[in-house]
Parts: sequence; structure tokens; C-alpha cells
Amino acid sequence: MTVTLPADILPSDGRFGCGPSRIFPQHIQAINDSGLMGTSHRQAPVKNLVASVRAGIRELYALPDGWEVVLGNGGATAFWAIATTSLVQQQACHGVFGEFGSKFAAETQAAPHLTPSIIVEAPAGHVALLSGHEKSDSPAGLHADFVAPDVFAHPHHETSTGALSPIRRIGNNEQLLLVDATSIAGGINVDVTLCDAYYFAPQKCFASDGGLWIALLSPAAQKRAHELHAASDRWMPQFLDLSLAINNSVKDQTLNTPALATLIMLDQQIQWMLAEGGLEAMEKRSRAASQVLYNWAENSEGLITPFVQKEEWRSPVVVTLDFNDSLSAGHIARILRDNGVVDVEPYRSLGRNQLRIATFPSTSVADVEALVACITYIIEGM
Repeated sequence: MTVTLPADILPSDGRFGCGPSRIFPQHIQAINDSGLMGTSHRQAPVKNLVASVRAGIRELYALPDGWEVVLGNGGATAFWAIATTSLVQQQACHGVFGEFGSKFAAETQAAPHLTPSIIVEAPAGHVALLSGHEKSDSPAGLHADFVAPDVFAHPHHETSTGALSPIRRIGNNEQLLLVDATSIAGGINVDVTLCDAYYFAPQKCFASDGGLWIALLSPAAQKRAHELHAASDRWMPQFLDLSLAINNSVKDQTLNTPALATLIMLDQQIQWMLAEGGLEAMEKRSRAASQVLYNWAENSEGLITPFVQKEEWRSPVVVTLDFNDSLSAGHIARILRDNGVVDVEPYRSLGRNQLRIATFPSTSVADVEALVACITYIIEGM
């Protein structure tokens, strides 16, 4: 039987998915207004757009001299392959506490030119913290005398669970730290100079579409990419050659034809973020929205529980809530979808009785409050 929710409690926008995120209508309209669709990405109008994106991100993150904002086609998945080819010299060490971290670790683990990776794991809902002192117990592979990793890698945030990791400078000057920020970049204030590559795709907090990766690269990461490009013993396909992406980005272009609509919406979102007060303001917006959900769960008398138990690990942009066995989160999600409130299902591989709700900067507190009212209405009718 279909349950119809009262129109006066529905959110103004029913999209709460963790990617792609909701996009402001005026930013979609900007695609049509730009006059750029169907034009050459090597000509000034598109290059000016790329320049605006790069300058806006540089301003958002207050990047120091020597750092570069680098763009390329694909998403985080493409960048994992690029990093495996162009940043890991011999061995990587991964902090894994969810789906994204495990997928990057699988890339370096399977690479035939690398020593098997060091994996530090934590269960879903927790955070795997790297010390920077990890070493192989028994080196193997092509470089049997190599025991310390030259790359450390971990997610800043796991989209699958809503767990947030701190970023700390670890390792020595010869070791790079790569941080996957796909679902948190733009939603939290962070000092990216504590790592060497802070990379993300723009379809989450940056409220654009897929098909692009953006990496903020330190001078050390750029140097490593150019060194490995020049290595005579390494296969380096152009698409996976980070040095080529760097060389093109400093010219305000991409190696391959980019998705212009993605760039236009990304630029619009960056300009909105800057006008609203930058990363500090974006984090404040997201935390205000997510806190509505955390407070609601904690006041539910045991019916609903935040999946991430430690408060300092709780995400401001992805909230995962476990439901008591007396309630079916799947049933609630189906009713919500029937009423136009969509994409609150849990991550597919977790298999938990939970909802996963995005509170990216584009999501208003009022809409999250309306979502709570809708779920409460459904629960009371069960």
C-alpha cells in the first residue's frame, strides 16, 4: 500500500543522495547561458573557464606558491590508477576503512611493477590511522630490498560510511601522503599542505557532475610525477601520466576533451562558495544540517543510532543512521522515494538496516528538518 506524505511536511528539494549531489537550478541554467557547449576546449573561452576553476580552488584552499591545481578526465577511480602509475615509486601503504580506501589499495596491490602494498585496516564506521612508520615485514616482488613505503594514502572521508579521518603530516621528506577527499572536499575547512595530493571529483560538495578529477599537488608530488614520467623502466600510458596532466593544467586545459557542462557547474559552485565565505562557511552549513540528524538520532530513545560512534569521526556531509530491528529502513526509504524524497538508501555493500543521508553545502537545514519530519511521520504510522 502506498503511503502519501502530507505535502506541507515535504522538503522543497527531495534529493539527499551522496553523489551526484543536488545542484542549484541557476547553476544548471548557466550551462545554457554560457554559450560554451559544443565549442573547442583549446580555445580561449573554455581555457578561461578552466583558469577560473583553478583560481577559485586555489583561493578556497589558500594554496601556497609552488602548489598546482591539476585537472583530468575521469573521477577518483581514474586518479587511483594515475597515482599507482605516476606517484607510487615502489610501494604504497594504505589506511583502509571503507569502500574508497579499499579500491585504491586494490589498485596498488595488483600493480605488477610495485612491491605488494602495506594495508592498515579498520572496520566500517571506524577510521584507520597511519603512523608513518609502517614497513613491510617481509618485502617481496620486484624490489625485495625495499621495506619502507614511498607513498602513504588514506581517505579524508569515507562516502560509504560517513567516517571522517584527520589529516596529519606523516613520514619523511621522501614519502608522499595522498588523501582521497572525493565526498568531503568543499564541505570542510582543511590545511591541504599537510599532505602532497588532495584529490576529489566534483559531483558531491562541489555540486557538479562526474567525469573529472581535481588534484591539489605539492611541489614534491609534482617532482615525483615528472621523475616517474622520465623513468626508462616504467610503462606510462598517456591517460595515466600525471606529468602530462600537470603540463596541460598549467596551460588551463586538459589532456583530453573535458565535459564542459561539468566545468561550468563546478565553476558556478566555486564562485558561490567563495561569495558565501569560503570553506569555513561551507563547513558551518554542512555541520548545521548534519547535526539536525545526529541530534534527532540521539533523542530517539534507542530507535535510531549514529553508525559512526566516535563524535570526532562523524562526517558533516554524510550521515549514516542505524535503525532498531523494530523498524525497516528499507521500507522507510521506499515510502520516501514514492513521495519524491530520494537516494537515502545505505551503501550497497554494508548490508545494514540504515539510511545514508547527504548534507552537502547545497542542502539546507530546512530541508533536513523536513526530511526528519517525513521519517517521523512514516515511523509513527508503522
